[in-house]
Order: sequence, then structure tokens, then C-alpha cells
Amino acid sequence: MPLLVVGSVALDCVETPTASRDDVLGGSAVFFSYAASFFTPVKVIGTVGEDWPTAHTRFLEERNIDTSGIETIPGGKTFRWRGRYLPNMNDRETLEVHLNVFGEFKPRLAAHHRDAKFVFLGNASPVTQLSVLDQVPNASLTVADTMDLWINIQRDELQELLRRVDGLVLNDAEAKLLAEDENLVRAGHAIRKMGPKFVVIKKGEHGAMFFSEHEMYVMPAYPTPQVLDPTGAGDSFAGGMMGHLAALGRFDPQTLKEALAYGVITASFTVEDFSLDRLASIGRHDLDRRLGEYRQMLMF
Repeated sequence: MPLLVVGSVALDCVETPTASRDDVLGGSAVFFSYAASFFTPVKVIGTVGEDWPTAHTRFLEERNIDTSGIETIPGGKTFRWRGRYLPNMNDRETLEVHLNVFGEFKPRLAAHHRDAKFVFLGNASPVTQLSVLDQVPNASLTVADTMDLWINIQRDELQELLRRVDGLVLNDAEAKLLAEDENLVRAGHAIRKMGPKFVVIKKGEHGAMFFSEHEMYVMPAYPTPQVLDPTGAGDSFAGGMMGHLAALGRFDPQTLKEALAYGVITASFTVEDFSLDRLASIGRHDLDRRLGEYRQMLMF
């Protein structure tokens, strides 16, 4: 079943302790859509400037990703991010952020986007995310991402969003901030009570935590010996998760657990190289093989 994602499309400059890359393909919608494309067709809604390389669009389309919803703004410049990772590869410094055309992003969905049944609202302001929800009235599953900025400056709008979506994905620091609680177990339950049916808390190299009304569990990370660039790992996790759900067309508890496992595995490949380079070098069989190893790890 096709999957719709709305989010940022960006050009990243990434510095790590061992290497750096400039103007590589990035953005929440890009990492998400590429990861999800291993499982199901994906449609992307985003915005870019005239500086956007057409080769990047072709690269996405080769993965059966529908880019017709990526709007090019005449005279505009694409969202750009520059960051530096510290030696532990978990912490990073944002050196530059230029929102450019993404700062005025107001998604207007075409008819063939409005009928989406599975929808992921990538990192954007809650106001923007709410406007997308209004345009997909027949969606079966809606899941949103957020960040500390929106928790701090648009908490009321975010609370409204949480009452309307089925799921929320956020990292551990954001969960503590939103719930105003340093204990992640209490934070996860508190956020779920704000409205969504389930909450997924990403914990980087420590995996993810899942919360619903009747379940709570932890999915450990896959032990990856080589971490070159963690950028986009969280979005790849969400893409793998939602891609599996959309492919099966359901989100019962067992399918959700399998989806989180696929999210963990997809993210484990992303971090092994810069941008989408590692994901571009693998196939679905690689994901399935690593998932098999992951299942064996968790058996006792």
C-alpha cells in the first residue's frame, strides 16, 4: 500500500572525526522515503530551491519514489544543514542551519496524494503537520515526528496534533522535554496519554522503546561495528517501520513489533556511510538477512 511522507528535503554538510562531506542528499523526507522504499511505494511532499540538483531527484525516482510532490520554488534556495559529530558519534553540534524555502513550506496536496491511507508527518512545525492532516481525511494510520524546537515554541499546537495522530516518534531528550519527566518509562506513558495510540522513543545506539495502552517494550539497536555518519538514522528507522506497516496494510501489535525491528535494522545500515550511500548499496535481501541475525540475538 503506498505511503505518503511530508517533510524536509535538504542538502547537508557533515563533519565526523574521520571524514567530511559537503552538499550531500539529506532531509527527513529523503531518508524516510528511501528507507521505506525497500518495502512499499512512497510519495514525497517537500520543497526545494533552484539550486537542487536534478540528479538527486532521479536518484530517488530510481527507487520507485514518487517525487511529483516536491515543489521547486523559483529563485529559492534549498534547506541546508551543516553539523559536526563529536568523537562518541552520538552527540553533534549544529554549525549552520539555513531553512531557505523550507521556512515558508505550506504543503498543498494533489488529489492523488490526498487519498493516502498511511501517512508520516516528518519533522516540521505542528501547524504545518496539522494542515496536512486536514488534507488526508481518509488516512488509516497517521504518525508524526517532532523536535525540541516545536515542543518549546508550539507546545499548544503540538498537543492538538497529538490528539489527532495515531502515533508519535521522537528521541529520548525530546520525550523527557515533552513529558517534563527525566524517567523515560514514565515519559512514554505520559505522552501516550496526551492522545496518540502509540509512542516510539528513539534512543540512538541503545535502540527504541515502544508504548501503547497495553504494551511496553524495548528494541535494542543492532550492534554495528562501523559508524561513519549517524545523520538520518532516526528518519531511516521511521521509514523502515512505516514501510513495513504500509506494505502489510495493517498495524496490529505483532506487526508493529516487526515494524520496529525493521526500523532498527534499516537504521543500522544508514549509519555505515554518509548520506544514503550505504542504503543505495544494499537490497531488501540484505535487510532480511540482518533481521534474521537480529532475531537470533534476541532469543534466549
